Amino acid sequence: MMEEIKVEAKIENIPFVTEKIDETLETLSCNMKAQMQIDVALDELLSNIARYAYGSKEGMMYIALDYDETSSQVVITFRDDGKPFDPLKREDPNVTLSAEEREIGGLGIFLVKKTMDDVVYRYENNQNVLKIYKKIG
Repeated sequence: MMEEIKVEAKIENIPFVTEKIDETLETLSCNMKAQMQIDVALDELLSNIARYAYGSKEGMMYIALDYDETSSQVVITFRDDGKPFDPLKREDPNVTLSAEEREIGGLGIFLVKKTMDDVVYRYENNQNVLKIYKKIG
């Protein structure tokens, strides 16, 4: 559906990617709540790739959006050539604890899992591949 976006895995590239995804979502008449949830997921997932995938080395991140008209669902695929890491294996944080009592980290991916319809990870062809699914109609 959308041409794959290929950018350096840097925090400063997140607004560009978000803008491109939002432009596509608007052409698909995505509802505002879904778009805001997707934007939060983009920020979390892209910043994780930028911060952790390549360590101190430089690398690329690849983002693609597909749309299934029948189900009114978008699928956004994130790929990187960084070290293998499955964020879905991390145990969900105990959100009943106060911020001071909770362990650091994991809240962002927890939020992504809670707001998306589905989140799937696999490691293939020496790449991390994470897909998020969201009904937008």
